Amino acid sequence: MIDRATVDKIIDAAQIVDVVSEFVTLRKSGVNYKGLCPFHDDRNPSFMVSPSKNICHCFVCGKGGTPAGFLMEHEQISYPEALRWLAKKYHIEIVEKELTDEERKEQGERESMFIVNEWAAKYFNDILNNDPDGVAIGKQYFRSRGIRDDIIEKFQLGFSLNRRDAMAQAAMKAGYKAEYLVKTGLCYEKNQAQTKTPLPSPEGDIEVSPSGDGRGVLVDRYRGRAIFPWFNVSGKVVAFGGRVLDSRTKGVAQKYVNSPESDIYHKERELYGIFQAKRAIVKEDRVFMVEGYTDVIAMHQAGVENVVANSGTALSNHQIRMLHRFTSNITLLYDGDEAGIHAAMRGTDMLLAEGMNIKVLLLPDGDDPDSFARKHSSDELRQYIEAHQTDFITFKIQLTVENATDPVKRSEAIGSIVKSISVIPDPILRSTYISELSRRIGMKEQTLIESLNNNIRQNIEEKNKEREREERRQESTQMNGQQATTQPAAEVPQPTVTTAPPVQQDDGAQGAFGLHSVVEQSDAVARMLVREIVRYGEQVIYDNVETDDGSHISLTVAQYIDFNLSEDQLFFSNPLYEQIRTEAVAHMDDPNFKTAQYFVNHPDINISHLATQLLIDRHQLGGRFKVEQSTDALRQRVVHLIMDFRLDIVEKRMKDIQQAMRQATGDMERIMSLMQEYSETQNIRNALAKQLGSDLMIN
Repeated sequence: MIDRATVDKIIDAAQIVDVVSEFVTLRKSGVNYKGLCPFHDDRNPSFMVSPSKNICHCFVCGKGGTPAGFLMEHEQISYPEALRWLAKKYHIEIVEKELTDEERKEQGERESMFIVNEWAAKYFNDILNNDPDGVAIGKQYFRSRGIRDDIIEKFQLGFSLNRRDAMAQAAMKAGYKAEYLVKTGLCYEKNQAQTKTPLPSPEGDIEVSPSGDGRGVLVDRYRGRAIFPWFNVSGKVVAFGGRVLDSRTKGVAQKYVNSPESDIYHKERELYGIFQAKRAIVKEDRVFMVEGYTDVIAMHQAGVENVVANSGTALSNHQIRMLHRFTSNITLLYDGDEAGIHAAMRGTDMLLAEGMNIKVLLLPDGDDPDSFARKHSSDELRQYIEAHQTDFITFKIQLTVENATDPVKRSEAIGSIVKSISVIPDPILRSTYISELSRRIGMKEQTLIESLNNNIRQNIEEKNKEREREERRQESTQMNGQQATTQPAAEVPQPTVTTAPPVQQDDGAQGAFGLHSVVEQSDAVARMLVREIVRYGEQVIYDNVETDDGSHISLTVAQYIDFNLSEDQLFFSNPLYEQIRTEAVAHMDDPNFKTAQYFVNHPDINISHLATQLLIDRHQLGGRFKVEQSTDALRQRVVHLIMDFRLDIVEKRMKDIQQAMRQATGDMERIMSLMQEYSETQNIRNALAKQLGSDLMIN
């Protein structure tokens, strides 16, 4: 674990121009540098590098950040890996925090497992390329599938000799311990006292221990199989898949054998091909999801590299969130048979709930991505995908509603689609899909909206119940004197992250301006407030102010914004904004705390990117033209923005009340209640407008 002092030393030494120049050709532009953005197809230099602020930013795609943040985005590596890259560049010795004996043992075992897997991948690849059986059997198999040698090397494909312990013997001879061969799943161990008692291997054939002494015998798990190594997102070998060759598949129960779960491999957290695809995913801003290893490999060979496989398992939230780091757009690419349709339907609600934009493409009957890619050129494949992929809701309408003639089944199909729409977090996208569904099936939009709202309420209730169960579980754990731990220890010191309290609907709580804690708000004003926090958060704008109880306090920009929002029980609806507000206030007691430096160097790449954007001006003056920020001007601007923020919320609430009155036709009691609420809200709005129209300079 890298200690805090070393992290600070690395951050201080890293120069943004030095780092970006490794990947981008830069030219001087005033006090800054410019170049073509490496994150999108840039023809006019839009990538600005600021030596004074030690950050970079693209004014087209918005990507950039600190030296570490740039590396995380460009190389798709973790924060600790970026720090190690920088430490190597600037010849800084990494000082690891002293670990406990238990931590040291665990870290040593994990590292040993990675080392064994890396050796095994090279061993299998060497057998494929240089062993007579490997070339005659293994390589011939890959060539029969049309896989080129350069693709074999790109994915480090290999072959395991069809002998019981050929790999195990080679590993032991190279100095690797049997313990780690078993823990990684490369081998399994037979431990039988009677030599005549047979044990089944993964293929179902019979093996008999030759030793006869009851000691464990190592057996190669993948013998006689083509080998597909699994690389995690940072390029480490975490697992293997072994495929029986075509001539042996008849009657074999398991065509593929995969690594068992281990300390370094959890199948619900990994995706095949993610390491080879991550840069292409970022560049194309889309990922293709297929089912198998050969589908991924064939598409790479056809020139489509932004593709991964879940290898037949259901998608997990871990996998979805990993993909969401690189893109919000996913196309499910499967064959058009019943199994392909079922695969396309699996996990889609989870993808929608995570904010992913889903498209679906089912290939013609008889083709899977592997066979289809081998039949077509790269351009043909891309054109076919672009012409035939459809958004998921349209796909589901075509698949279910349009083929349903029975009223009950049709109703169930419509309900299923509405339920899928209800999990989408973007209200505009939800509304768009509901309108499209209404048009396609000929049903009133209001009826669908009522069903949608019921589903949304149920989703909220389920989440609240789940949160309450989790809170009770944690309370129970704490009462027993135990500390519940759900996340692994971070490798580098992490800042405190505080989540905003959940917003409660109509709980009766009101602040100084009578505003409920419900916050439907414009992003523009909220973003400007957060910009003030990032740029000037630690600056004092009220010094030695006397309070109602006679005490005197001083308030920084961050504290003043937090105080005013808390007074009305308001929170930023954007979680990144709320995290910045919370963390800034939490660090205000530190006399050396600088919000700009803290947030642009934040280990959360999303926070770092946002802070970079908020610090960069499109037209930035430098040198003697730099405008100094006065305390009075800063205070006046912050006060005005807070008023704008409140006014924005109140006006949104007035529109919601007007909409509710239009929908309450015939319900006079409801209409009268809404009119009373509208009048009260209007009074608040007028009071805020009056304050905004007055002189806001406070001395």
